[in-house]
Amino acid sequence: MDYSIALAFVMIAIGAFIQSAIGFGLAIAAAPLLYFLDPAYVPAPITFVGLLLSLVNAAHYRQNLNLKPLAAAIVGRIPGSLAGGALLLWIDARELALVIGTSVLLAVLISLLPFRLAPTRNRMAVAGFFSGLFGTSSGIGGPPMALLLQHQAANAIRANLAAFFVVSASISLLVQAGSGYIQPNHLVLTLPLLPACLVGYWLAKRYAKNLRQDHMRLFSLALCSITGVVAIAQYFTGG
Repeated sequence: MDYSIALAFVMIAIGAFIQSAIGFGLAIAAAPLLYFLDPAYVPAPITFVGLLLSLVNAAHYRQNLNLKPLAAAIVGRIPGSLAGGALLLWIDARELALVIGTSVLLAVLISLLPFRLAPTRNRMAVAGFFSGLFGTSSGIGGPPMALLLQHQAANAIRANLAAFFVVSASISLLVQAGSGYIQPNHLVLTLPLLPACLVGYWLAKRYAKNLRQDHMRLFSLALCSITGVVAIAQYFTGG
């Protein structure tokens, strides 16, 4: 097996483990390194993987779903996704590295904010818009929604984020296809990542309950910070 495919497999498995354990984090953890391996991994292949992972998590936590509060976020996600698709048409691959790195570090900053924001309808719509903007352009759309939902019960967070990501990833894939960012080579790159996603999901269901949630969160934020800095460094070094 080519080393880059093996490394991509490992990163997706880690990202899927994190997202299945805390509700989000697949793209934050994996996108920068995947981009380093091959820019074609972002955004389409990682969005396909995110859709699969969201489907299995939504099914697993379906008893904790409450779709009503997500309606405003989904409405906001549509224009955000269109804006993200337009961004893909305006920037080149090197500039996309900057978008990815900035999105990751912004996600870390948002996750560290000490205050609580109530998930009102207007805030959910705004979060949905920015989730669409960054999710479609870089594959990283979780943090705005996670910020608003982070104080719900753990299983409710996992269920509602997974349900939102099912809809939002589907929208992003449609927009990416319209922007020319889904080609046969993207599908070829996606195929080895799908079993990696399921491996990470299985490991999380088996072992994540034995890990402290705060330790998982700190590990995730540290990993995200490193990968975000790496992505930005690629932009400034021309890599």
